[in-house]
Amino acid sequence: MNICGIELKANNTILVVLNNSEYIDTKIKKIILEDDEKQEDIRKFCNEFLDFLQKNQIEKIFIKKRAKKGAFSGGAVTFKMEGLIQLNPLCEVELISSNTISSFEKKNQIEFPKELKKYQEQAYLTAKTSVI
Repeated sequence: MNICGIELKANNTILVVLNNSEYIDTKIKKIILEDDEKQEDIRKFCNEFLDFLQKNQIEKIFIKKRAKKGAFSGGAVTFKMEGLIQLNPLCEVELISSNTISSFEKKNQIEFPKELKKYQEQAYLTAKTSVI
């Protein structure tokens, strides 16, 4: 079963794909929402994301939750992207809290795959946390 771990940062959707807990090195590692106020860019983001899901046969998505308020709250654009991702008609989406991910990381010896980019680490941990 292919799953996708996602971290949303600024206007970036950072992606990691796992198959039965094994990392799959995909060509696309992030999808960018250029301008969240332009309908054309929103449509482009949605189409690129759906294409990614289909090409990688994603069956479930796990997104790292962001705080809604406070010093470490996520930006408005990240919540817009999250909504667009949740509306995808292809697979289920689940949110995973930062605390759950941190707890998983403390309890397990995590080795990041060599092919994984540094900026993908949180998306990787989100996906790994989901397969326990």
